[in-house]
Amino acid sequence: MALSNTWFAKEHLAPDLTRLWEPFVHSFFQANIFHLRGRDADLVLDFGMGLASLRDALDLTPGKPVLAVASHGHVDHVGSFHEFERRFGHAAEQAAFAEMRDGETLAALFRDIDEAVTQLPTPAWRAADFSLTPAPLTTLLTEGDSLDLGNARLHVLHLPGHSPGSIGLLDEHDGLFFSGDAIYRGGLVDDVPGADRTVYRQTMERLAQLDVAVAHGGHGASMDRATMQAIARGYLRDGDAER
Repeated sequence: MALSNTWFAKEHLAPDLTRLWEPFVHSFFQANIFHLRGRDADLVLDFGMGLASLRDALDLTPGKPVLAVASHGHVDHVGSFHEFERRFGHAAEQAAFAEMRDGETLAALFRDIDEAVTQLPTPAWRAADFSLTPAPLTTLLTEGDSLDLGNARLHVLHLPGHSPGSIGLLDEHDGLFFSGDAIYRGGLVDDVPGADRTVYRQTMERLAQLDVAVAHGGHGASMDRATMQAIARGYLRDGDAER
């Protein structure tokens, strides 16, 4: 697939952590991708739209294992998931990853949106032809599981509400937190198929108390603990006002 090295923008957040995103994709579907380089294995979290090869755009070490983790099964996070051999995701969305049906991935929203991209990934590309490649999970994750990179261990937090199987990854040693679409800067989405506002409130109550040093969300810029907790409390407060 063409344009791998020019399709993605990159930002080095730390010596071992890189954020990638797709600047030519409609802003609603412009999600973060994270590459965390560990001593014994690398972690790739989320996979964009799949309009260009993500694997080719990453600085992977030949021979080092890659743990590919999807924070959830929505279209903007699973496009290139199939490019990786070891695929991890929450058991609640196992069928979504295996089948990539529109009703669970929301791919039809991307096909139908005006100006889905501002630059074509290939000359013949058409939004109307867009589809996702199934990427069955090789390892099911649930609350309390962990991923060992050798010099870091990331614990799985089940954070449903945006989707049934939304997860975050927390390194309790240094407070590094990847929150997926459970929480991020900007308008949180709780009105798509599979979302549950009651369950999302429970997740926000948890996040409002979670001790982290920095949170890297599924969209937008990173957050410190105070910002993340303020967003969570704001969601709870707005929900109370609507009752």
